[in-house]
This record gives sequence, C-alpha cells and structure tokens, in this order.
Amino acid sequence: NNEESSLVLSASSSSGENPHFDFISLINANQSLVRKMGTMGKAFYNVGFWIRETGQALDRLGCRLQGKNHFREQLSRHRMLMNVFDKAPYVDKEAFVAPSASITGDVHVGRGSSIWYGCVLRGDANSISVGAGTNIQDNSLVHVAKSNLSGKVLPTVIGDNVTVGHSAVLHGCTVEDEAHIGASATVLDGAHVEKHAMVASGALVRQNTRIPSGEVWGGNPARFLRKVTEEERAFFSSLAADYSNLAQVHAAENTKKLDETDFKKLLNKKNASDAEYDSVLNDLTLPEDVPKAA
Repeated sequence: NNEESSLVLSASSSSGENPHFDFISLINANQSLVRKMGTMGKAFYNVGFWIRETGQALDRLGCRLQGKNHFREQLSRHRMLMNVFDKAPYVDKEAFVAPSASITGDVHVGRGSSIWYGCVLRGDANSISVGAGTNIQDNSLVHVAKSNLSGKVLPTVIGDNVTVGHSAVLHGCTVEDEAHIGASATVLDGAHVEKHAMVASGALVRQNTRIPSGEVWGGNPARFLRKVTEEERAFFSSLAADYSNLAQVHAAENTKKLDETDFKKLLNKKNASDAEYDSVLNDLTLPEDVPKAA
C-alpha cells in the first residue's frame, strides 16, 4: 500500500541520496517490511506475488498462441538479490554488488565488501556470511550443501579482508580473515583456511582439510607447499584495500543515468588527443559547436 511504499522510499533516501540509485537499500527496506508483517500481511504479499507471476505466464502463453504475428519484448529476469522462501539476503549499504551478480537466500555481505561481475552466492540450503572489506572476484561461486558424505552440514563463512580470486568455488567451508584464495581454486565442505593462509590458483582443497595460518597450499588434492612470505602477507592486505577502492568507482559508474554517461563521453571526446580513444567510444554524433579532437 501507499504507506508501506513511502516507508521503503524514506528508508532508501534517509542518507540524502536519490532512492532510485540506492537499489540495495530499497530491497533491504522492503524485505524488512515483509518480515514485520503479520500472518495475514504475509499471506496477502504472497498472493500478490503469485498474481503477478500468473499474469506474466499468461502474457507468454498469449504470445505463443499468436504464432509468427506476435512481438515479444525480451526482458531480463535477472535479480541481484532474491529471497528463497523466508530467507532474505542482506547487503550492507557500503558494499558493492555488480549488476550481473546474484545473491540468493540467507546471505550476509558486510561493510565495504565487493561481489564482482558474474558471481553467485546461493544461500538456499544454509547460510553464507561475508565479512567486511572482502572481495569475491568475477565468476566465483559460493554455495552451501544441504547434506554431504561426512554428515557435517555447515554454512560458508568468509572473514574480513579476504581475497577470493576469479572463478573460485567455496562450498560449505570457512575462510578466516586476510586469507587468500587463488583464481579457479576449489574449497570443499568442512575445509578451514586459517588467517593469512593462501590457497594457490587451481588448487582443490578436499573436505575437512585444515590449512594452518601462514601456509601456502596447492595442487590437486591440495598439500603444503611452503610458508607465506612477509611480502606476500603485505600484498594480501594491499590487494583487499585496492579492490575496496575500485569497488567504489564501479558502484558510482553503475548508478549513473544514461544521459550522464553520454555527457561524459561527449566531454572525453572533446578533449581526446588520440585515435585510440575514438575507437573505444566509436563515432559519436557531436553538436556543431563541439569540435572533434585532431
């Protein structure tokens, strides 16, 4: 109703920002309202959801019945944040979630963390917790198991200032603060990566394996390789900070309106001094009073 809508908008604009830009705060506020509803409120909410889904299904059916004469607009149904039954994700307002990422179910993302493009965090069978300042890089998967061979069904817990490399898989495991998971590494159920430890790129950490603090493990299956050097430990900290800063840049770019990006391209085109920039932006139709760069 109108009262609930105004509450959602006021919650998302309390910091003085445009509510249309603060998408994550808007979703969190809406989910908070749903949790506070009584039994009847939740029932009406679910009925409304089913009616909307039914309407979309009828629209698709009607398009198919029209055969070749129909026009169907292809809309993406991707959702950055999605509930699973009564499990709703929570993302801190200072965190960055890329538009193509997917966070589903019982997932908590802490302050200053970044979930990059193509990542999937699926907390449908158990919970996923991501600490502060952690970066989960492109195309990585974080999941939990409803059951496994060991009989230990555990959540996935990722600490503070952790770096998870591109295309890594974390499944029902624990990664402590300031650890480093290399690109394409896999950490399976019950595994425990201690603070300042490193899993090398492409490694497979088997179930219930514990990697002690300050050690580098690699291979398939992963085994001890050597100790982490002081230079590597400093690099892990700086890498987490660099990704936190980079996430702010991407967050700002992703919240821009179309006219803002076009105007920025126009200014860059005016000040461009080489042909390479033109090839990146493609040819733009400029007003007559804005000369092209030589």
